[in-house]
Amino acid sequence: MNQLYWYHSVHSSKDIPSVIRHFKLIFDLTLFKTCSGVAVHLNSAAMDSRTKFVLLWMLLSSTSTGIKLDGNGYVDVIIAIGAKVPQDDRLIDIIKDMVTEGSVYLYEALDKKVYFKEATILVPSHWKSKNVTKARTESFEKAKIRIDNANSTYGDQPYTKQYGECGTMAEYIHFTPEYLLNDAVIQLYGLRGRVFVHEWAHLRWGVYDEYNKEKPFYHSNGRIEATRCSKNIEGQFYEVTAGGSLQPCHIDPQTSLPTDKCKFFPDRNQNTNSSLMSLPSLDSVSTFCRKNEHNNKAPNLQNEKCDNKATWTVIFEDSVDKDALQTLKPLESPPPPPSFKVVQRAQRVVCLILDVSGSMEGARILQQRQAATHFLRYIIEDQASVGIVTFSTSASTLRSLTIIDSDITRETLVQLLPKRASGSTNMCLGLSQGLHVLQKDNGDVLGDEIIFLTDGQATDNIAGCAPSAIQSGAIISTIAFSNSAAQALTEMADKTGGIFFIAKDDMISNQLMDAFASLTLSTGDYTNEPVQLESVGARTSDWFNGTVSVDQTVGNKTSFVIIYETRFPSIYIQSPSGSIYTQTNMSHDGLLKTVTLNIPGTAEPGDWKYSIQTTSNQAFTITVTSQAAHDDVPPIIVKTHMNQQFSDGTKPMTVFAEVSQNYRPVINAEVWATLESETGSEHTLQLLDNGAGADAFQGDGIYSRYFTKIVNGRNSLKVRVKNQESGFQTVFLPIHLRCTQVVPLISGVVQLNPPKPPVSEEPLEVGNFTRTATGESFVVKLSGTTPPNFPPNRITDLSAEIQEDTVLLSWTAPGEDLDQGTAKSYEIRWSFDLDMLRNSFSNGHVVNTAAVSPHEAGSVEQHSFNLSFPIQNGTTLFFAVQSEDEQNAKSETSNIAQASKILHGPKPPGVSNPGMNLTVLVISLCVVIMVICFIVAVTAWAVRRRNRFV
Repeated sequence: MNQLYWYHSVHSSKDIPSVIRHFKLIFDLTLFKTCSGVAVHLNSAAMDSRTKFVLLWMLLSSTSTGIKLDGNGYVDVIIAIGAKVPQDDRLIDIIKDMVTEGSVYLYEALDKKVYFKEATILVPSHWKSKNVTKARTESFEKAKIRIDNANSTYGDQPYTKQYGECGTMAEYIHFTPEYLLNDAVIQLYGLRGRVFVHEWAHLRWGVYDEYNKEKPFYHSNGRIEATRCSKNIEGQFYEVTAGGSLQPCHIDPQTSLPTDKCKFFPDRNQNTNSSLMSLPSLDSVSTFCRKNEHNNKAPNLQNEKCDNKATWTVIFEDSVDKDALQTLKPLESPPPPPSFKVVQRAQRVVCLILDVSGSMEGARILQQRQAATHFLRYIIEDQASVGIVTFSTSASTLRSLTIIDSDITRETLVQLLPKRASGSTNMCLGLSQGLHVLQKDNGDVLGDEIIFLTDGQATDNIAGCAPSAIQSGAIISTIAFSNSAAQALTEMADKTGGIFFIAKDDMISNQLMDAFASLTLSTGDYTNEPVQLESVGARTSDWFNGTVSVDQTVGNKTSFVIIYETRFPSIYIQSPSGSIYTQTNMSHDGLLKTVTLNIPGTAEPGDWKYSIQTTSNQAFTITVTSQAAHDDVPPIIVKTHMNQQFSDGTKPMTVFAEVSQNYRPVINAEVWATLESETGSEHTLQLLDNGAGADAFQGDGIYSRYFTKIVNGRNSLKVRVKNQESGFQTVFLPIHLRCTQVVPLISGVVQLNPPKPPVSEEPLEVGNFTRTATGESFVVKLSGTTPPNFPPNRITDLSAEIQEDTVLLSWTAPGEDLDQGTAKSYEIRWSFDLDMLRNSFSNGHVVNTAAVSPHEAGSVEQHSFNLSFPIQNGTTLFFAVQSEDEQNAKSETSNIAQASKILHGPKPPGVSNPGMNLTVLVISLCVVIMVICFIVAVTAWAVRRRNRFV
């Protein structure tokens, strides 16, 4: 009998009827009332078990940690205040005002279709705030809107961390306390609610800015235009002198464009109301650029990243909300103000729920002890509470909640970890027992954490108890230790804001140690969190050598943990100054097969070298962790993830690794990602920060690459970062900030806003460093047995230049498969019409590319050619490229590059809304008035004279 049962907790049962009605045509449902809730019985011969499983979890989607639309209103909007922010209760009120004001702007901007319905503000645990409730699954890392202190890169400027494809959600919005508390910044950036909607568009809908600080002007049909959207926004061009006066703009003879000192001053009163992505601080602007008014020739990120589409088009056709926005009807009346909840997370409360069933006996139970020991000794922070539960045929509490208040307490917990395994795999018993342990401290489990590890399928019905665990309010992180572990582990982590890992029991992969080391819950204060410097394994019968670089941002609580397989080896660790540590300086646990070196005080910065010698063939792993060396200097950190947690192969998967220090990007690092399937196939990719292929922006500290060798099943992700050849620096990158523009205004009398606060560009030199990071595991389900054949990636950085009658094109080479390998050929076309080239590439004029031989992906490509006719002065041409692989699969059309031929001469080209010298304007006005007065006087005299003679 093909049936599936599950239980839904009483407090959420009110949601079931609407879901049942939604799926009534798909399967028959019979509801059974039980004492513990509502049991739902699915019975349909037409559905396979996998379809039923997917539908089961769709019914449980009421528990989610992401933003979503509830009718016309956005809910689950989490706004988190960082742990380093001093308490100031005014922030809470100002945040509420900003979101409330933003809701009104959002309602007007999108045809009265959406608004902010509910928002939650997470305050730091050290705040002594009143009227706060206990946080549930909310956390700083999961929050999409963050309030945190300024850094030297961005200052107090609002920005959105955005590096995905056009139309995809960004990472988070960043506001500083100073931005929110200081009303003077409204003059700089505009009303907070309006700025919030601008940044929300980046975050939620993946659109980009329509202005360009680096290219504020461009040529269009022989005239100079300001980069903006729409072109209907009128204004004037002026240079602002050191004394604050205005003068006409000068033209740069090299570019035939206004010099850097020239600014575009929009008129205060406009005949257009768009666009919020171009000029959000302009009073008349209240909506986004639509297709009929979009300035698709402006050299801005929106055109570059979104294939010259209008912002409105992307929101309604490409974003995560596209389906809802197309079907939602406008509200008949203005929406109510958002409702707010203020929550606070106390010290961590964690319960380890560990599998001790028969299949864990032997190497697996030992690896579980080793990884859990590492977690208890080095990962879980002081003052956290930890409990330990085991499950097999029955469930047992090995330790009730215990506060981590000393190393002795940590060791007590370590000694309690299970050493033997037997029996069946009753996961529901383990979950129930773990929840019972978590309830002991205050009667509920809201915001508490479960770390659930199992190596097999459930003997009992995991589908029957997982929903209750999900609805409990606990954050559940799960580890599938082997490829046969239950599928429900993925769903429990996803629905509660936890993390899902797979871990092979192959020792040298070190995956189980990495998983436990990644189980942190960040508050935004990275100075108190462990940093993994190294995690590597090998099998040898000789020497196992390596180098770990301890940089100046870390060094406290540094530990080297070596795990061996069979026999105790000889171990030598050398400090940068030459001191040698041997076994006599280390602690050895023969039962755990672990050797540990704890460096007292702050570890010496520099390269630490380790050498491990064995005479028998065995596996080794080494794991090195450390913490910040200074309370006021956050360490370099690495975060990695895939762009999809589930893939069917229809869309390319992308690996991301963000390397940063206090929000500042770390550039010029060497970053490698290892992706390993549960069946053992392994692929290693070097991630690049070159602004090509999968990488959105060059030099932003986000290293990316497409993953093309996808394999069916669950896959793990691990990233290793190093820089051991030359020093690196973190840099100020103003070019690619997705942030709010400061707009000067003019209306009759010129009114200039005060200048932006200066931003430090001082680099931080820290020398060599190494890091490792483990990302959440992901699942691939292909329809076939082989990976899909991907075409070359879309070229996104095509640029064009016209020199005399020669056209020079430049771009970064794509690959045979996306951004890997070498493409077979290029097809280049041009047109006088941008839209024609974008919408019908094959109808463009073809360029002879017989002499162009593609280089390896990531290489710089250039091609120069002459057209068959002389290019007239003021002519603007548009160019695009497609590439092709050996299977004749063609890439998408590249970004559209444009170039104008401008001959340098004594007269500058025409200027759209050119602006005039203020003195000339006043003199002209006076002259006009004098002429009018003269005409009036002459007319009056003539009339009087005529009357005299009548």
